[in-house]
Amino acid sequence: QVQLVESGGGLVQPGGSLRLSCAASGSIFRSSAMGWYRQAPGKQRELVATMSTYADSVRGRFTISRDNAKNTVYLQMNSLKPEDTAVYYCYARIQTVGAGTSDYWGPGTQVTVSS
Repeated sequence: QVQLVESGGGLVQPGGSLRLSCAASGSIFRSSAMGWYRQAPGKQRELVATMSTYADSVRGRFTISRDNAKNTVYLQMNSLKPEDTAVYYCYARIQTVGAGTSDYWGPGTQVTVSS
C-alpha cells in the first residue's frame, strides 16, 4: 500500500516560515501529480499548490517543489499569516507497480500561525 508521510508542521509566528515535506512510499511506479491542500476550521478544503498552480492567497509567499527520485513534494511557506492556519494535506496521484492509478492523501499536518 502507498502511504504519504508529512512532516514540518507546527507553530510559527506571523511573518515566519515553515517547510512542509511529503514523501510517498510503497510500490510506486510513478506519480503523475503531487500537491498540497489545506482546510481551516469551518471552511472547505482548498487547493494550495500544485506544480503548476498556486492559490491566489499564497502566490508569491509559498513555493512548491518536487524531488521525483524520492517521490517527495515540498511546500516552502514564507511570510506566514494567521489566516494560513489550517490542517495541510499532501495529495498524490500514483501509479503503483502491478496496479492502476489511484489518488492518495496524507493524514494532514497542523500549521498554526499565531503571535
